[in-house]
Amino acid sequence: MWVALWLGNAYVSCVLDYFFPWEKQTVTRLIAGLLGMVVYTLSAVYGLIFLFGTVFGFYLGDGIEQTYPTTIVITLIITLFMTGRMFFANWRQAAVDAERIKKENVEAQYNNLKNQVNPHFLFNSLNALTNLVYQDQDKAVKFIKQLSEVYRYVLDSRDKEVVTLEEEIQFLQSYVFLQQIRFGNKLKISIEISGSNYQVAPLVLQMLVENAIKHNEISEDHPLVIRIYNRDTKIIIENSLKRKPVLESERQGLGLENIKRRYEFLSGQKVEVEETEEQFKVSIPVIEGV
Repeated sequence: MWVALWLGNAYVSCVLDYFFPWEKQTVTRLIAGLLGMVVYTLSAVYGLIFLFGTVFGFYLGDGIEQTYPTTIVITLIITLFMTGRMFFANWRQAAVDAERIKKENVEAQYNNLKNQVNPHFLFNSLNALTNLVYQDQDKAVKFIKQLSEVYRYVLDSRDKEVVTLEEEIQFLQSYVFLQQIRFGNKLKISIEISGSNYQVAPLVLQMLVENAIKHNEISEDHPLVIRIYNRDTKIIIENSLKRKPVLESERQGLGLENIKRRYEFLSGQKVEVEETEEQFKVSIPVIEGV
């Protein structure tokens, strides 16, 4: 009987873990576990009495009911042990995951900052600025201001897990301005975001735009078209697809995988990626603002 009770409680515990995850509903899971244990134990004992008495014709006697308190106490001890073990195992795993995500965030922010200040980015920006100084001094002044905004935001957000959607969009507009000065009509980017009571992981939208620019051909014959918009609680970044002839290993950038892991940790939701012959689309879940 004890084996049946233990196995049954273990099964109930697995079911409850599915509906009430420890890391998200700790108190609810604890209460549900205790109630489930009591209900299952009583049901199992009554079931055994019915099974032996009705099916096998073996009467267990009136004294079996006196074992209820003992059965409940022993099962409670077993359940508390199992529950405590699961709680600390999940708590430990959550701590490990949190540290891993923190490390990945730091690495992503460092890599993004490194990419922004690398010689190629500076050379392209300064080259575009040089041309602007002779062609349009007012636009050159705006270019310098937007370039400083890009660096300021990267530095200010390096220690943050999330930022407001409004802040991210303002930064993205500065970055887009710099890139459109560089590529002209060969790069077409539209930002159609409504609603601001959301948060996102910093630099994510910019990283996806940067990936689109990095991996696709941008020319008069094949202009790169990028559209950024929101649908319900998702931000969608889609771009036309005309890949550069690069190695397959270079296509599997770690940036997108990093974004996926960060969002699973921050929101519990998945980043969706869709690719066709003509289009590449990434759907980012927003995070409700507090």
